[in-house]
Amino acid sequence: MTDENTRTAGRREAAAPVLEVRDLRIEFPIRGRALVAIDGVSFSVGRGEILGVVGESGAGKSLTGNALIGLLQAPGRVAAGSIHLSGQRIDNLHENEQRRLRGKRIGAIFQDPLTSLDPLFTVGRQLTETIRTHFPTLSKTEARGRAVQLLAEVGIADPESRFHQYPHQFSGGMRQRIVIALALAGEPELIIADEPTTALDVSIQAQILALLKRLARTHDTAIMLVTHDMGVIAEVADRVAVMYAGRLVEIGPVEDIVRRANHPYTIGLMASIPPLHRQPVRLAQISGSMPRLGSWPDGCSYHPRCPQAGPRCSVGKPMVMAVGATAAACFQHQGGTALTD
Repeated sequence: MTDENTRTAGRREAAAPVLEVRDLRIEFPIRGRALVAIDGVSFSVGRGEILGVVGESGAGKSLTGNALIGLLQAPGRVAAGSIHLSGQRIDNLHENEQRRLRGKRIGAIFQDPLTSLDPLFTVGRQLTETIRTHFPTLSKTEARGRAVQLLAEVGIADPESRFHQYPHQFSGGMRQRIVIALALAGEPELIIADEPTTALDVSIQAQILALLKRLARTHDTAIMLVTHDMGVIAEVADRVAVMYAGRLVEIGPVEDIVRRANHPYTIGLMASIPPLHRQPVRLAQISGSMPRLGSWPDGCSYHPRCPQAGPRCSVGKPMVMAVGATAAACFQHQGGTALTD
């Protein structure tokens, strides 16, 4: 790491986090039962930092992201814990107040750009209207200039001409760049990027990831990147949060998570990644599957699939505790004491 990168990382670490999630619990009240979907999750994201959130389908990654944006589907609700944006608690705001946050202070990038773009309007009109919504004092001319600038910033060639084109006139990768421009239009403090490259081919995916990394640095924007692809995480993330069955099981710097993971689930995920620089081998597999909502096992949710599980693992919930450079929720790193949340 260069001296400049070290100083930048030090400034981010010293500053208050842009996003701070504390003991988040999300429930779905159904037929007299409160099904717990997210159970005591805590993490933070600093200014200019990219936090990757990984795990199998059903781990709770996207649900956590939706809670941050205020887009939980009914009857889902934040039952406990809190969400803070630049020190302000936002999970308890009225819907109208949360709506004002979306786009302005929190941007979103979703997997399919066509769900975020209106096919009946030019991309220029959509950008201009978004900018004027967040900055109503700007004139149409000023908003148009800002829209063209954003198109150029996200890598759209000849932005003046393409300003007048419709979404169907762009390739999938270019549409995703436009969605990123829309996410930046309000100059947000935080961007939630939910599987933003899954539908793209490998070469375009690399370009979009490089773009996100550059924008995080140049705009000093915090990014929460939700994905199931560890290759994506290794490419752009500063830190990684690993989720399993609605809980955070490990969090730490990307290099330590990739090379020196401590939780058995994280180790299993890393072992399932195909090696790039040596002869192909039979990949490791994690036996079993993610438990369904409403049928989570007692104790550590991972213990039915864990090769290192012991009797204590089915009794109490391990806390997330520091283990070297990462923090993991695993009894094997907690001195044999059955800790509970």
